[in-house]
Amino acid sequence: MTIEVSELNFYPIKSCRGTTLDTAQIALRGIDHDREWLVVNATTNNFITQREIAKMCLIEPQVSEDGKVLTLNAPGMEKIIVPVTDQFGQRRVTVWSNACRADDQGDAAAQWFSRYLGEDCRLVRMSNTHKRQVDQRYAKRKTDQVGFADGFPILLISEESLNDLNNRLPTALPMNRFRPNIVVKGCDAFAEDSWKTIKIGELLFDVVKPCARCVITTIDQSSAEKSPEPLKTMNLFRNKGNKLMFGQNIVHHSAGKISTGDVLEVLD
Repeated sequence: MTIEVSELNFYPIKSCRGTTLDTAQIALRGIDHDREWLVVNATTNNFITQREIAKMCLIEPQVSEDGKVLTLNAPGMEKIIVPVTDQFGQRRVTVWSNACRADDQGDAAAQWFSRYLGEDCRLVRMSNTHKRQVDQRYAKRKTDQVGFADGFPILLISEESLNDLNNRLPTALPMNRFRPNIVVKGCDAFAEDSWKTIKIGELLFDVVKPCARCVITTIDQSSAEKSPEPLKTMNLFRNKGNKLMFGQNIVHHSAGKISTGDVLEVLD
């Protein structure tokens, strides 16, 4: 049985809509530009996600090929172009328990997000010089880094795992509910739970920790509407230590690129 990559995604702004790729460049913090930007409360500098404001899923960010311009669209909003800058000072922002240095992206972007989300907020970009380490309880190397993702640079899920879940649900759900970076096919359902080291193309990855799922999975990513599923059903068969697990967090050994159609080899 051949396991191969069937889909690649990155999410420029944490908790906003993702972009699908044919080929992904893997950089120091994961897929290039993945969770490079973050929306924070303007007063507390604490991160804002779909957990608090579901309609963040309707914001569509696009990154220019050179990575120097971010274009934003959202329902009822005029498109705005945000050049990457470090000219508006830095903010010490918080993602969960991690404090990060981030470059404020200016008043125009802040006003755009504040109008759409109905809350005074700022758009920030992780500073080029900031090093946010992967949780050292799971990282294999002290040099492992991550952007503004919750804790790990890359999330992998198999199509077969979603198919198994969908067979148990009243209504099937798309993969985008789970916001993976790498989707693979050609394995047994939940086979990824047993992997420790994998190779995709020429790159090695450590499979370090199951992904505990939150209420974002209950938000329809095309409408921002909420429902009890899939967490209600997952609680019946994916509950481990009162956490509902789906997908695996993985950490790359080095930079490089991967593409859809690349073969995944399980080394351990």
